Amino acid sequence: MTTLFISDLHLEESRPDITEAFLGFLESKAHGAEQLYILGDFFEAWIGDDERTPLQDQAAVALRTLSDNGTHVFLMHGNRDFLLGEDFCSRAGATLLDDPTLIDLYGTPTLLMHGDSLCTADVEYQKFRAKMRNPQMQKMILSRPLEDRQQMARQLREMSMVSNQGKQEDIMDVTPEEVVRVMESHNVPQLIHGHTHRPAEHALEVNRQPAKRIVLGDWDKHIWWLVAQPGQPPELKKAPLTSS
Repeated sequence: MTTLFISDLHLEESRPDITEAFLGFLESKAHGAEQLYILGDFFEAWIGDDERTPLQDQAAVALRTLSDNGTHVFLMHGNRDFLLGEDFCSRAGATLLDDPTLIDLYGTPTLLMHGDSLCTADVEYQKFRAKMRNPQMQKMILSRPLEDRQQMARQLREMSMVSNQGKQEDIMDVTPEEVVRVMESHNVPQLIHGHTHRPAEHALEVNRQPAKRIVLGDWDKHIWWLVAQPGQPPELKKAPLTSS
């Protein structure tokens, strides 16, 4: 039995190399896995399930093939694709998860998150996140014509790039105290998340017990994935993007 975790692929038409790496990953490393979890920012942008680009359809077909072959596929919203909905998940044979979601990972209670909500030092982003995750706001956005939403996505991306250039590095990372608070509130010894693009394993203490935070990497120059198997500690792995 094997469970895999990935995040922050940021699939987009301008990066066919990432799409190719993802398809290769599904055919090789994910083939035969019990479960595949994609913890947010699967796509660089998502403006509604009614936008059906060739890339989106290709990703849905690939995930559906994996699902039809027996692998349970799970998707979680990220800060880039928080409008991804049940229609796409149905086409992809995937289950949409809440953020956070608690699972039993081969006997270890494990909390899954995208990770952006842990970056509490970035006050302006947290305000923006709360606004955009409001169901009424999302309903209003999705009611707008497709072309309007496409333009809005371009504007938000440009604003994000400008905003991030002026921020200190530590502001865009998780707040350690928030990590402990969230893990203690869910009473878990293990947390897996993405978002920060800082892949690593961190040892910490939660409820006076040893705990672990595992950060998944983004798919830019490398592919990153986490492998979990019964009786073994999860292992964070990477490979060059071109050799996946």
